Amino acid sequence: MLPQHRSFCAPSAYEFREPAFAGSLSEKEPIAVLASLVIFLSVFLASSGSRPPAEARPQFSGGGNNCIHVGGSIITNLGPATGDLRGAVAATLLTAPQPGPNGTVLFNVQHHWVTESGDNIYFDHAVATTIPVSQTRFAIVSYPTHIVGGTGRFAGATGDLTNIGEADLQAGTALRYFGQVCFADAQ
Repeated sequence: MLPQHRSFCAPSAYEFREPAFAGSLSEKEPIAVLASLVIFLSVFLASSGSRPPAEARPQFSGGGNNCIHVGGSIITNLGPATGDLRGAVAATLLTAPQPGPNGTVLFNVQHHWVTESGDNIYFDHAVATTIPVSQTRFAIVSYPTHIVGGTGRFAGATGDLTNIGEADLQAGTALRYFGQVCFADAQ
């Protein structure tokens, strides 16, 4: 008996194919990414020491505009940051996660950010308000951060970033940041 040969055709480039992961994520999974970020940032900050006290906020003279809009992402459990502030990010949990209003969980975090060029960006302590999706996944409801200086280009800088995304304590973190940074000196 001769073996039967089967032929097949690859799907057309225009044919819709559902991704392999479709349907595997729950609607509440974005929360979990935040928790992973918080843990990663804690480890990074713990290993990098504390930041010096914040310097006075910059005093801008004249009508010069030394502020820029920034944005990017942090997608990993190891902390690389992309976008306008690309480099690496870490954080230390200042307290154990605390229950918040309406079933939320609050993470008190101290950030440490080192840009690709080696400049440090210093932040005030931040509070991430999350909604637990599971034991290890948290969706970010509110996560504002405030820049209070740094080194190099960020010496005397101020700014505010908004962060959205999720933290998964097991699988990693995915965050998007956007906001504004104001520099003490003209760029």
